Amino acid sequence: MDTPGSASITLGAVLRFVDIAVDALAQAREEIDALNVYPVPDGDTGTNMYLTMSAARDAVRDATGGDPEADLAPALAAFSRGALLGARGNSGVILSEMIGALARRIVHATPDERRAHVMAEALRQATEASYAAVGEPVEGTMLTVIRGAAEAGAEAAQAPTARSSDVFTAAAQGARTALARTPEQLQVLRDAGVVDAGGRGISVILDAAETVLTGRRPVPVTSPLGSRSIPIPTTPSGDLTAEGPSYEVMYLLDAEDAAIPTLRSALAPLGDSLVVVGGEGLWNVHVHVDDVGAAVEAGIAAGRPHRIRVTHFAEQIAEVRQRATDRQGRRVVAVAAGPGLAALFEEAGAIVVPGGPGKRPSTGQLLEAITTCGASEVIVLPNDADSVRVAQIAASTAEADLEGVIRVAVIPTHAQVSGLAAIAVHEPGRAFDQDVLEMTATARHARQGAVTVASRQAMTMAGPCEPGDVLGVVAGDFAVVGEDLYDVATDVLDRLLGGGGELVTIVAGAEDAEGALATRCAGYVEEHHPAVDVVVYDGGQERYPLLVSVE
Repeated sequence: MDTPGSASITLGAVLRFVDIAVDALAQAREEIDALNVYPVPDGDTGTNMYLTMSAARDAVRDATGGDPEADLAPALAAFSRGALLGARGNSGVILSEMIGALARRIVHATPDERRAHVMAEALRQATEASYAAVGEPVEGTMLTVIRGAAEAGAEAAQAPTARSSDVFTAAAQGARTALARTPEQLQVLRDAGVVDAGGRGISVILDAAETVLTGRRPVPVTSPLGSRSIPIPTTPSGDLTAEGPSYEVMYLLDAEDAAIPTLRSALAPLGDSLVVVGGEGLWNVHVHVDDVGAAVEAGIAAGRPHRIRVTHFAEQIAEVRQRATDRQGRRVVAVAAGPGLAALFEEAGAIVVPGGPGKRPSTGQLLEAITTCGASEVIVLPNDADSVRVAQIAASTAEADLEGVIRVAVIPTHAQVSGLAAIAVHEPGRAFDQDVLEMTATARHARQGAVTVASRQAMTMAGPCEPGDVLGVVAGDFAVVGEDLYDVATDVLDRLLGGGGELVTIVAGAEDAEGALATRCAGYVEEHHPAVDVVVYDGGQERYPLLVSVE
């Protein structure tokens, strides 16, 4: 049971939850998008919730470096702020408020509180904050589902032996029960034969929490829709036929908390789907209106609106169609971990998205690069193991948004040097499938390694390491622990060349700005492996003084 003094939650559990929740939303994204009929049938609820949670995950990982021993309070603050800044759409803004309320309650837990009580209280406060943020709460939506979860969690927490796992197991079940009843509460859902899309997203997130705490993967709620997509009702000219305002307006707002009630009062008569979330001077505003100017002016009266985004629901469809007719050719989108690497990819004709250790690109960044490049065929090189899944989601989102007019392939390059090898054989004149096949085969056959310096004590496959030790990486695993950069680098080179090879590529990092280590290692290859060609590039990547590949 949870006893007094155990109210704290570990950052390790938070990081595991965020990863599982993001992956679960990624897998359920298309299903949730297909359920989206309320408040506007624009088919993006799953994508918006995924992108919001992904932004929160990126923020907490950037703040902690993925270290489960980092301080919990600043990590949760970063998690909450990341969700607020990255919120997309009506569902994403509400989700960000839920995340913020949960984080605040956990941080303010006292040592004498039982963890089960804290988690139940956090769910209750998330529910209250979400209802308060929405201008006109509607039952049968994600609000109803989070309330059902909170009520079930509160009941479970009353047991003297209750654990936090019991609370979230009950909450996840409560969410599924509430979700299954949403068609009874909202006519538009009943007519379409679906459960609420935002509610399904909340259920996915709570199922992820249950999985982290219990190891179980709950059976999700389904609806008569199955995997079918609901067509967006339009007129022959492409205008949405759904009733309601024509524009979605979103902006971040720097404003005093006291100005928000007046802002809500000014925005409420302009339209619907009003959500204002945030606090401590920073707010995220979302509303559907016909008068965009009035919505922005209300923000100006309250403070300083910025990052203003306006979507015309009908033009959104027309724009997709227009972009489709303009697309031609093939482009490569590559993630680059340093300025030198970016220049190499750009010289090869790629569109570069900045990335690298601790700076993984978001799905939104990759999606923007894919959809704005103007090509009808796009090949994505994530060049980092953790970025492969993000790239795959961006690719499937682009293909869904531009169905039938764009093809996107992700080559699962797990290292920068693998991406360089792949783009070296890229040939736009080949058939798309053949080009992808050749690039994939080349990337797969390139053996890759690296040299880095340990930042903390850890146990590796090569044995224990201390801060300051030099680590040699071979095929993604720490294979060498040493004291000297050159000695470890040559050990890595010998291991990579043990299976033969014709070309060694050495990429100097930011810590080897003059290229002295890279040049010295190139000389080692020429002396000890004279039959092998070697090239040296200035990559400028952080954390890795050397990147190496052997082909």
